[in-house]
Amino acid sequence: MNEQNKNSKPHEETPKTVQGDSAVTSSSWKKALSKRWVFPAAYLAAAAIILTLVWVYQDASQKTLEPQGETTVSESVQGSEKPAATEGNDGEAVEVTANAQSMIWPVADDVAVSIVKPYFDETNPETHQEAMVQYNDTFTPNLGIDLAAADDTMFEVRAALTGKVTRVENHPVNGNVVEITSGDTKTVYQSLNEVKVKEGAEVKQGDSIATAGRSEIEKDLGNHVHFEVYEGGKLVNPVSVLPQK
Repeated sequence: MNEQNKNSKPHEETPKTVQGDSAVTSSSWKKALSKRWVFPAAYLAAAAIILTLVWVYQDASQKTLEPQGETTVSESVQGSEKPAATEGNDGEAVEVTANAQSMIWPVADDVAVSIVKPYFDETNPETHQEAMVQYNDTFTPNLGIDLAAADDTMFEVRAALTGKVTRVENHPVNGNVVEITSGDTKTVYQSLNEVKVKEGAEVKQGDSIATAGRSEIEKDLGNHVHFEVYEGGKLVNPVSVLPQK
């Protein structure tokens, strides 16, 4: 019996060290994860890492783009402060600020002129008779105002607004005609003499463009200037946009 026991091989025991360590480790994790503060702490740590990476990325991007951003802002400010300019007849830059200007009378301030024929205003029937223009046997509404001096002298005609000369014409009935376009506003000067501007030229408000003259259609008015105003392509009464004298 003893010999049998001696010769018999002892039962091999399954090593429990590894399984025991695994069980211990698994149990430790379960205990750790069972605590309430573990998940919030892990979340905060992950959030901190993400925010740090975002901050580093944004800082690097800002440093890379900063010079271009400064250039863009500088160009934008300069563009908003300096109005567009074009070259006038004398070679000097003419600032195109017509849209911000108030219209002036198309004669010098020291010239005494009066309206010798008013604008035909459909809303004011009392002026219809005197605002009609007779040419031969035809009567037509006056599309502008006619200015003349009391002694029938010639006087300088000036640009009512800064703009571009878009038409210079010698009309057989209306006389010499100059048209100046200023943004959405167009001013027309007729019955002129000694025209001083050319088509395509840029003029500044107050520049002399011609002298008053005569026309075939209104030859009874003598030396005068016929002045029309269009806004957005529509004819308007010049008196409504001119300063009160």
